Amino acid sequence: MTIVLKPIRPKKISEEIVDQIKQLISKGELKPGDRIPSERDLATMLGVSRPSVREAIMVLEAMGFLDSRQGGGTFVRALTEGSIMDPLAKLVEKKDPELLRALAEVRMGLESWSAYLAAQRANAEDLANLRRLYAIMEKQAAKGGWKPEVDTEFHYAITAASHNSLQMHVLDSIHSLFNATIQVALMEFYQQQGHIQRLLTHHREIMEAIADRQPELARQKMMEHLSMVEEKMAQLLSENSE
Repeated sequence: MTIVLKPIRPKKISEEIVDQIKQLISKGELKPGDRIPSERDLATMLGVSRPSVREAIMVLEAMGFLDSRQGGGTFVRALTEGSIMDPLAKLVEKKDPELLRALAEVRMGLESWSAYLAAQRANAEDLANLRRLYAIMEKQAAKGGWKPEVDTEFHYAITAASHNSLQMHVLDSIHSLFNATIQVALMEFYQQQGHIQRLLTHHREIMEAIADRQPELARQKMMEHLSMVEEKMAQLLSENSE
């Protein structure tokens, strides 16, 4: 029997750097939107030359893992960003009711599972961040309602607490779509008596279930919250078709 073996080719330094950064992204240690250290800092941390780092970053950009912004640094991209965002961008700008309802349904599946995992895996830092964001929402609620950005950040913090890097990439890939459902829902809910307090209660109950390590309760509370959002999107769709 003839055995055919291929010569072993030593890896270039830049390839080693590419492998390390890809591994950090896949493990969730580098998340979508995170800024990676500067070229100089990476070279120092890795004990390599800056040209090797520069070459690795160029490769990672070409592969779709990183995005360099003029004068702003280099950031981790959402791995599914391009394929999902482009076809839906115009519908989001118009706040299409049918799309918003569909997105609310997607959120129910994605975020209820995130809440379940967060109740199992959240660490002290994750919980502190959730409490910080809830405190902001509570303070702003006393003035008539909190800003959509705080709501978005709270939900993102739950998914981050799941410590599932793919969950974060999927959520980040529909960031503007996700934001649209929150903005429209809050605008509608704020117009109805008692809904601000009801929404605040939802967020508190989700947070407490996660902090108390009750995965099924956390999933259930998230479902209840997003079911209300989905109902509102369905109502808007019905009004739009009349």
